[in-house]
Amino acid sequence: MSQTAAPADLLGRLESCLGRGGLLTNADDLAPYAVDWRRLFPGRPAAVARPANTAQVAAVMAACHAAGVPVVPQGGHTGLAGGATPDASGGQVVLSLARMNAIRRVDPLGLTLEAEAGCILKVAQDAAEAEGRLLPVSLAAEGSAMLGGVIATNAGGINVLRYGMTRNLVLGLEVVLADGTVVDGLRALRKDNAGYDWKQLFIGSEGTLGIVTAAILRLVPRPRHTATALLAVPDPAAALRLLRAAQDALGDTIQAFELIAGESLALVAEHAGLTSPIAEAGWTVLMEAGSSLEGLREAVETLLGEVLERGDATDGVLAESGQQAAALWALREHITEAEARAGKSVKHDVSVPIPAIPDFLAAAGEALAAGAPGTRPNIFGHMGDGNIHYNVIIGPEHGSEAINRIVHDTVARFGGSISAEHGIGQYRVDELVRHRRPEEMALARRIKDALDPQGLLNPGKVLRAGP
Repeated sequence: MSQTAAPADLLGRLESCLGRGGLLTNADDLAPYAVDWRRLFPGRPAAVARPANTAQVAAVMAACHAAGVPVVPQGGHTGLAGGATPDASGGQVVLSLARMNAIRRVDPLGLTLEAEAGCILKVAQDAAEAEGRLLPVSLAAEGSAMLGGVIATNAGGINVLRYGMTRNLVLGLEVVLADGTVVDGLRALRKDNAGYDWKQLFIGSEGTLGIVTAAILRLVPRPRHTATALLAVPDPAAALRLLRAAQDALGDTIQAFELIAGESLALVAEHAGLTSPIAEAGWTVLMEAGSSLEGLREAVETLLGEVLERGDATDGVLAESGQQAAALWALREHITEAEARAGKSVKHDVSVPIPAIPDFLAAAGEALAAGAPGTRPNIFGHMGDGNIHYNVIIGPEHGSEAINRIVHDTVARFGGSISAEHGIGQYRVDELVRHRRPEEMALARRIKDALDPQGLLNPGKVLRAGP
């Protein structure tokens, strides 16, 4: 693996196959591609390749493979684990999919959308909406995240409770392998049991096994009615009882069920100027349901009346309009921004079995108080699918590695995962080794070696670089 500047003859070949504007080598042009969104992992790319089609991606990969030069795929650059950033060696080529942004077709009857990897998620959502359909992947970065990166990281978001992770929505993929081989599996089939479902290897692989260049995604009918409610709850256990009651009353119309700590809403009020419309509470639930059938709002109103009467909720508001619903969601969506303004933090994207959430939160709080006094947990996330963002605001006396160990070790006690939806990238590589069984890591290495024997695809991400 090259650890020095890419050979000049390679850059010449890349420029020749990519055409005018397809290869960036000027330092100022490279700067936006050299550091992650959180600015934790600065790098130094040798060049940035910007292919306009799959054939050019294949040509770039074949040339880099022959020269032994590593390639780092990059989409919308919105990841939180440093998975799309080159190292500081100056010997890695960044491959940006931004120019491959076409929506090829939307099929409203077959409920599918085919698009290239550089298509912005929001653009794809809007194309589906124009046909009365819904692409249900929804996340904070949807205005800049690209479909290739969404697939490569198996992104989650607020709708996982109802529609599942991105993996559940991918019907077909086109992928370019490390040596430039193009594998076309763009089939819009709901049932295809002919051999191995190889596309699953690339979904969530963070660009370490191949580069997604196009995809066929599953759409769903767009709900005509939605109901969004914000409720104050006494504690996480009461929130779980509320979830169970919502499941019983509303079934699979529940699209989102978010748990938010009172401290998180206090940060939003202080640093984003947004205040909750309900009484101050230790914990808050933001819930949304959607259906094309009449009677949804009445069913939600009945549910809220019952949980308020039982004491599982102490206050609540049901949005009267789309504008009010957006205002409720703004409270949730501004938490990360408010946290950034509050000071340095250590982020944890973890999951535990849903019934274990209250006990996990209690245990993690006790462990932090004992092992890192003076820290401030900022807790929010997708309670309905077991994913909690357990972020910790720290002072100069605290080390992020120690905080990681405290939180991740607590997660492990409850049979959870150290990455629910953000991926491993380079941020959690060592922690993955600590918390995955050796047999699982060995299997992952065998898959990596089979598809990328030279270790040139996104080295150092997900798995440690080298043998």
